Amino acid sequence: MANHVSALKRAAQTRKRTAVNRRNKGLLRASLRSFREVLAGGQREPAEKQLPQALSRIDKAVGKGVLHKNTASRLKSRLQKRLNKTAAA
Repeated sequence: MANHVSALKRAAQTRKRTAVNRRNKGLLRASLRSFREVLAGGQREPAEKQLPQALSRIDKAVGKGVLHKNTASRLKSRLQKRLNKTAAA
């Protein structure tokens, strides 16, 4: 356990930051999950409406430091690819 005032403060800051990051990461994962569920249903139109929301959530996660920009780019590319694959089928 932290004994110095500065160490106590840093521990409190870490707890607060962890809570914020967890919330942001949870919102991101929920958005991605809901998009994938709609895609799994095979319905293209609802998926097209949900894609911009998922992409926006990914961009926000990058801005908040939850995701690396390359990871976000890869995720966005894969989501778009999956949507296009349902269009072809």
